[in-house]
Amino acid sequence: MSNRQGPPKHQNSFAWKPNAGVKINETEVGGKLRPYSEITGVCPRCKEQIDWKRRYGKYKRLTEPAKCQRCSKRVVRQAYHNLCTGCAKEQGVCAKCCSRVDRIVGRDSSEVEAEQKLLEEAVKNARERDRRSLLRAMNKGKSKSSEKTPTDKEDKVGELFPAASLEEYAKQSRNDNGDDDDDDEDLILSRGI
Repeated sequence: MSNRQGPPKHQNSFAWKPNAGVKINETEVGGKLRPYSEITGVCPRCKEQIDWKRRYGKYKRLTEPAKCQRCSKRVVRQAYHNLCTGCAKEQGVCAKCCSRVDRIVGRDSSEVEAEQKLLEEAVKNARERDRRSLLRAMNKGKSKSSEKTPTDKEDKVGELFPAASLEEYAKQSRNDNGDDDDDDEDLILSRGI
């Protein structure tokens, strides 16, 4: 045992990376083109544990669906999960540690599918120019669709025009002009003209 106390003798200049010298194929799972699936249905503590395993090369993905501990069906599709999404949602517990928590991380697959349908409708109903830019952004991996959709008028209100409609703009300009007239009258009255 060492008698040394205090800070470490030296600090690492860069973080450790698993398989640093090994070139990863981009088309394999975990590569750029096929990233790992999103971690869903678990508590924040379990999500951190699974993230740690992914970061440091300890993550072992499932090759075939695992058996749920409640319903005994082979429907668990995410690694390190003990319950299927249906049982975990029904019981209101974390799918990994099976403890009751008030906050579950991630979205349900039905929510993701509903969002995907909305996105497809927005792309289908958009102008050709907007549709191509959305598709380009989706292929690039960046989600511009969540920031701006061609049908959102709320986003355009502050950017191009200060009001949502011409009537509101007219009212605002009248209020501005009316205040100026009141200021002029106050100025005239104070001077005694």
